Amino acid sequence: MRALSKSKLLSYRQCAKRLWLEVHQPHLAEVNNGTAQRQVNGTSVGTIARRVYDPGADGILVDIAEGGIDVALSQSKSLLDSEVPLFEAGVAAGGAMFFADVMIRDSGEGASGWRIVEVKSATSVKPYHEDDAAIQAYVADSARLPLTSISIATIDSSWTYEREGDYRGLFRETDVTSTAKSRKVEVADWIKQAEEILSQEEAPAQTTGRHCSDPFDCGFAAHCRAGEPKLERPADWLPSVRNKDLKAAIDSGEAPELADVPDELLNEIQARVKRCTIEGLEYFDAAGARADLAAYGFPAYFLDFETIAFPVPIWLGTRPYQKIPFQFSLHVVSASGELRRTGFLCVSGANPSRRLAEALLETCGTSGPVFAYNAGFERSVIVDLARTFPDLSSRLLALAGRLADLLPIARARCYHPSQQGSWSIKKVLTAVAPTLRYDDLEGVKDGGMAMDAYLEAIDPDTGDQRKKQIEAQLDRYCELDTFAMVRLWQFFRGDGPEMSLNHMDLSETSHL
Repeated sequence: MRALSKSKLLSYRQCAKRLWLEVHQPHLAEVNNGTAQRQVNGTSVGTIARRVYDPGADGILVDIAEGGIDVALSQSKSLLDSEVPLFEAGVAAGGAMFFADVMIRDSGEGASGWRIVEVKSATSVKPYHEDDAAIQAYVADSARLPLTSISIATIDSSWTYEREGDYRGLFRETDVTSTAKSRKVEVADWIKQAEEILSQEEAPAQTTGRHCSDPFDCGFAAHCRAGEPKLERPADWLPSVRNKDLKAAIDSGEAPELADVPDELLNEIQARVKRCTIEGLEYFDAAGARADLAAYGFPAYFLDFETIAFPVPIWLGTRPYQKIPFQFSLHVVSASGELRRTGFLCVSGANPSRRLAEALLETCGTSGPVFAYNAGFERSVIVDLARTFPDLSSRLLALAGRLADLLPIARARCYHPSQQGSWSIKKVLTAVAPTLRYDDLEGVKDGGMAMDAYLEAIDPDTGDQRKKQIEAQLDRYCELDTFAMVRLWQFFRGDGPEMSLNHMDLSETSHL
């Protein structure tokens, strides 16, 4: 059996069945958007790390894609006598192997060895990062590789990109040498147990649960669920499970269905979800919803942003993972009931923040509530814009102060069994206005797809015709987000007939 890679051992740490399936039936895995985005982030961060840790461009990259694992390990072995930085160099021993992000020759205090730096796209050190380092320490010791230190480099989200091409300061290192070296016996046990799992003819029995997404989404989750009895009303539909006893009852399988969950473990909203779901009831506190909105006058604005966050900033003056808005949609309802829509979208490839902030201030006026759904997000974006542009700060902060959140009203005042424990705008809209459907949109149907579409639109290789198609799809998606809020607000107020999105005019949306 080939030595187990770090990733395989970490898969074993998450779920023994996942490891078995990765080796014996890898074709059953599905790659979701989150996994794909993590891979993209990891690639971009790794590229920048090579520039940061090898400013003289003297280092050598071992490209596993060129000849495969065995060739890469052989090439790496021949390079371990060199003095230049190594990237993705591999070491195999003791039944496991690793390919290190960065290996730098360390000759301090008379001892010559290698310093390993594992580069992560996260902003803090996670427990599985420390597992990663422990595996490296074990393999290095087994291979008698002189190892002076192991560090985990994470993204410093407070760092600002100030000079073109200069990413010094992007990474913050945490030395984990002592802890990693102390866990050799533990790692040896992981290897032994993983090998035993892989020697089995069938996958080990394992029910699905929270481990299917902790610490990563497992690509085999759908396959595993397909082999389990289908739950009619799973207890996982309960929202915000924080009660330890409730969580234990669900995770242990003691209460797989909502009907099995003891009522005494539920809070008011969870109890409502259980009762409405089991009995097929719709809950709507119309008087309460009207009262919640009674204090808000006109004009009423409905705002939604689309943002992008780069682990490695591409625009000067921005920070890692800063939420940079590239689009907003705004519906406005006047006191007479007139509805109009405007918006902003920039796919030029330049930082859109300044132009968006100016357009936002121009379109939102100086009075009237600005409704959002889960308004904490919109508030954080506006406050960050105020911090970035001091000359606009007072006006932007005043705008942030006008924000009103429709989500708490939805959560407290209405519930439909079709929501399945969720108050996402899409779930609530399906219950309140079933004729408005995100699934009917072309191309862009959710926030993740919007970010992917934006990245494609600003790619220099994207042609004009495709860019225009993306612009139209982003427009339509963001428009539906704000129109959905209008419809929800109208429902809460008990106002007249449903308005038709098909009659909205997109001509007022700015394109830059």
